[in-house]
Amino acid sequence: MSEFGTNYLDCLFDHAIRTADVLTNMFGRHCEVAVHDFRNLDHSLIHLAGCLTNREIGAPITDLVLNVINQSPDHSVVHDLVNYRTTTKSGVEMKSSTIFLRDLRDINHRIIGAMCINLQINDLRYMHTIIGNFLSFNDSQDHEEESFPTTVQEMVEEMVLRATAEIGVSSTAMTVDEKLSCVAALEKKGVFLIKGAVDFVASTLGISKYTLYSYLQRIRSESAFRST
Repeated sequence: MSEFGTNYLDCLFDHAIRTADVLTNMFGRHCEVAVHDFRNLDHSLIHLAGCLTNREIGAPITDLVLNVINQSPDHSVVHDLVNYRTTTKSGVEMKSSTIFLRDLRDINHRIIGAMCINLQINDLRYMHTIIGNFLSFNDSQDHEEESFPTTVQEMVEEMVLRATAEIGVSSTAMTVDEKLSCVAALEKKGVFLIKGAVDFVASTLGISKYTLYSYLQRIRSESAFRST
């Protein structure tokens, strides 16, 4: 091989090795980057940054990568492998990608090596489970949406607006029965335990507070009758 050719390949692998070191320093102990030189497939591993797979320098290329580069003599049609799942013998689950190093002087962009990136995701899966538990809700419970008013008036207004919305028509268009239903719903929620609620509800429904009191008396009498 000419001096130019040797220098070209040396520079290519030197760049891959420095990139591997940067990536593992950037992503920490959960990252491993291997650099392979395919001129000797039996001992292709020439650099290993990080330690997830427990390999040593001089280890062979993986069966997956060997199969991919063997699929076609025209390496220009061979694509990089991105975001695939791998698992080590010790059970470490990894997200992996393989970037093929090519001799761009060759018409078929002959693959001469690879930089393989492995990210350990066991810890992330555990964190995903924990976070999922934190973000889950007991949707089977039958309760209304909870609001967080800053004043008593705001709380009453929200409860009244929610009750009138459940009726399905505007307060001014409600029939007497619909207004009774609205007042009954508010009574059940305890709105009238709050000072000033009677005046606000009466104003919202377009009735006098005396009419509202009569509604409440009727509702409470019916409720007492049903409980006997």
